[in-house]
Amino acid sequence: MLSQNQIKNIRSLQQKKFRNELQQFIAEGPKLVDELIESKFLFDCIYAKEAWLSLHRETLENKKITFAEITQKELERISGLTTPNLVVAVINMPNDPLSENIFGKELILVLDNIKDPGNLGAIIRTADWFGINNIICSETSVDAYNPKVIQATMGSVARVNIYYSNLTELLEKHSSKAPIYGAFMDGKKISEVSLEKNGIVVIGNESNGISPDIQPFISQKVAVPMYVNQPKKNPESLNASIAAAIICYEFRKQE
Repeated sequence: MLSQNQIKNIRSLQQKKFRNELQQFIAEGPKLVDELIESKFLFDCIYAKEAWLSLHRETLENKKITFAEITQKELERISGLTTPNLVVAVINMPNDPLSENIFGKELILVLDNIKDPGNLGAIIRTADWFGINNIICSETSVDAYNPKVIQATMGSVARVNIYYSNLTELLEKHSSKAPIYGAFMDGKKISEVSLEKNGIVVIGNESNGISPDIQPFISQKVAVPMYVNQPKKNPESLNASIAAAIICYEFRKQE
């Protein structure tokens, strides 16, 4: 049986303040937790119903992952989902520092003030799909360990490193190592740009685009062209995660 203190601590991880304080986050549901068990992450504890534990007990014991059997009522008390699903894992946040050696050596995604958890989760999935190992977010972007982001990644968070940094300082420091591409509505059609496979790609805020203070570091503005559908009214912009996916595809296509 879970103590009131355990329940309180697990539920507190829904909030960024306590995730940062405890350096832990939560993942829920069989598919997501199954993926993360095979990942780089270190688990504090897995709380699960017997139906899930009966299938995973041996694996957990072999990996020396602490676990506890809970009831449906306890699951409902610690879950952040509308419909709790069998298992909740408390996982320690990774604390690996950002390596200086990646710049100019691989394709890197930089996210400027991305606010929507679903967008960030989808971008992490996109990075995983296209073999992008590192994402660097502005300090004002949504927390990558927000439960909604973790759920949206569908396990890709296990295979993509996510860092937070002052983007002005970061891009100024590394602008000589790789071309910096920025997604703009008025940029050059991306299919007409010769793309450097080890470049840096900046995706801006969902509403306001790339911040003015980092625009001077952009060496090439690129755009996903719109199919003009007159006389109907055209959309004002493309969703940030969709734009990121199309841009990443174009980079990989040109390799």
